[in-house]
Amino acid sequence: MRTLIDWEFRTECAILHSSMPRFSFISVIIPVYDDWIALDQCLSSLSQQAKPPDFEVIVIDDGSTEATPDRILQWGGQLPLTTVRRPHSGISAARNHGIQLSKGSLILFVDADCQLDTNCLAALASAAEVFPKHYSFQLRLVGDCSNFVGKTEHLRLTTLQKHLLQPSGCMRYLNTAGFAIRRSKIPIDKGLFEPAAVRGEDTLLLADLMEHAELPFFVADAIVQHEVPQTLLKRLRKDIRSAFLEGGAYAIIAARGIKVRLSNRERGNMVRSMWRISKQPSIGALAFFVTIIRQFLSRITTLVFRLLHRRSRTQEINPSSISENI
Repeated sequence: MRTLIDWEFRTECAILHSSMPRFSFISVIIPVYDDWIALDQCLSSLSQQAKPPDFEVIVIDDGSTEATPDRILQWGGQLPLTTVRRPHSGISAARNHGIQLSKGSLILFVDADCQLDTNCLAALASAAEVFPKHYSFQLRLVGDCSNFVGKTEHLRLTTLQKHLLQPSGCMRYLNTAGFAIRRSKIPIDKGLFEPAAVRGEDTLLLADLMEHAELPFFVADAIVQHEVPQTLLKRLRKDIRSAFLEGGAYAIIAARGIKVRLSNRERGNMVRSMWRISKQPSIGALAFFVTIIRQFLSRITTLVFRLLHRRSRTQEINPSSISENI
């Protein structure tokens, strides 16, 4: 898998791999719902890891409409693969179930539509050994710049990660397309993810970490490529749907009084940074304008959710409204 490495801040957060840890055992948990073609490519990338630590792969089929295809099961001949089918309960419940089945000292979550760079697991294992005081890790996410929609995703991810990287090397950002956490910090029985969160479960987890004064440590050399729909229309539809469903998670976070959203000033700085990054020949200005449209539509959708949520809550606590409805 080809990835871009021309980040200005790469040297600021590169990991020095002095030696490969022998004690690390990584459990890679991948929830899937009907996305078998993408999962096939994800498993292929895992089979091509260079000098990886010991690891296992756990695929949780969240009640897909068809049985696990043979081509997925055949990866068991090349990978330490476990596939489990469960009734459809959502991505959070699927990940929690994967945690209960796992054996690793380090739990890595990736999505079915992701592909890992050949050095990804080795870089993650090394970071976990070199930085023992950190117990969660955000892997570096990139897009596929071989197509236009992938360029917009790469620009979005690059800007977010660059802008939200802290001087400490930690990231005020969490994306479960490539996120790892030490097993010792997970309440195995309770689960790591809130099952009620249909979407935005990673942001909700970030809020949990922030409550404990912890942010994920950024592992720049552990690269995960996030695939997106090939057509722009499908991408925009997915953005709008995701933004609406994530509203529930943001409502939970707001009720807890935790600030995870960017301020208007931070958004302005990020837009300027995005414009500078878009000048790279591999991305282009058109990708910048389309990414801005994507972000605008997501923001509008979030505001609509807030208004509907606020109206719903007002009706719940207003006796006159209740009597009128009756």
